[in-house]
Amino acid sequence: MSGPLENLRVVEFCGLGPAPLAGQLLADMGAQVTVIDRASAPEDATDVNRRGKRSVALNLKTQSGQAVVRQMLEGADILIEGFRPGVMERLGLGPDDCPAHLVYGRMTGWGQRGPWSDTAGHDINYLALTGALHAIGPADNPPPPPLNLVADYGGGAMFLVFGLLAAVIERAHSGKGQVVDAAMVDGVPAMMGLIQGLLARGDIQNRRESNWIDGAAPFYRCYTCADGKFISVGALEPQFYTQLMQKAGLDEATSQYDRASWPAETDRLAALFRTKTREDWAKVFAGSDACVAPVLDFAEATVHPVNVKRGVFYQEGDVWQARSAPRFSRSEPARAHAPRAAGADTDAVLRSLGYTDEDVTRLKEEGVVT
Repeated sequence: MSGPLENLRVVEFCGLGPAPLAGQLLADMGAQVTVIDRASAPEDATDVNRRGKRSVALNLKTQSGQAVVRQMLEGADILIEGFRPGVMERLGLGPDDCPAHLVYGRMTGWGQRGPWSDTAGHDINYLALTGALHAIGPADNPPPPPLNLVADYGGGAMFLVFGLLAAVIERAHSGKGQVVDAAMVDGVPAMMGLIQGLLARGDIQNRRESNWIDGAAPFYRCYTCADGKFISVGALEPQFYTQLMQKAGLDEATSQYDRASWPAETDRLAALFRTKTREDWAKVFAGSDACVAPVLDFAEATVHPVNVKRGVFYQEGDVWQARSAPRFSRSEPARAHAPRAAGADTDAVLRSLGYTDEDVTRLKEEGVVT
């Protein structure tokens, strides 16, 4: 199968972070994604976000370059761009310049409007403004950046894809496209419903490392093992906590949710986990509902039996990467082709739009095709 989105046509403007991942996820599902690159460049097999996509290298500061893009958009369903507000309008490629059927995806950190909309930022900055970053990490140190997974990809790319597909479904009824304004400062709070509810009920405190999901509780945190590696414990429910204690060889001396006992219980478990290696503990808890798993590094994750059996990762040349997700019973997509070089498909795309060999040569001579 080619995937559930095999008839979807996407034009993506080259950028960084969440917008390229959004395009990759659509391509993974079979969508025909073409990237507009600023200039040709050598192939980079490590750029996983480019897998499954075609590439056209165009000079968008020329009228002829813009004309090529407009022609591409006539046959496209979705446009994806991640520039600062106003950049696409200055290029003459804003929403008002595009076909009425087009779903126009815009990815920013601060949103299209607002006091910070024109300023730069990165994942850690967007996450900081949502309250989420303040809740992460030990109480006596600054919050650590959780890679760039939460704002860039969780609150950004995932909500952009969600919005794009929602707009495509709506278009089936209205016949009209629309702008999808995806901002990371919108997306991260949208994932925090559970947290906001717990705060409202007083079930958690607005202080870092003070709650049962932020590392304060002995049954929901990581511990150091005898070999310096780590084990994760997530025994939130009483029945799982009981299994944790039984497998660890400890008595349940106190109530699980008695906060006053947490420091002593944490010390007790920390001392216990230091008596065996990570792999020894993994064997102790294997097959149980104690909610214990080894903390793997990137290389270890690719060869862990659970991931191998599931086929979570595969290797393309020297690059390990995740297979497409989620999975389908009937429309399972084929593995995406390896990343293409910037501009690798320029000639083929131009010819598919009706440009002759002479037209392509002329565009190259004029610097439209770069």
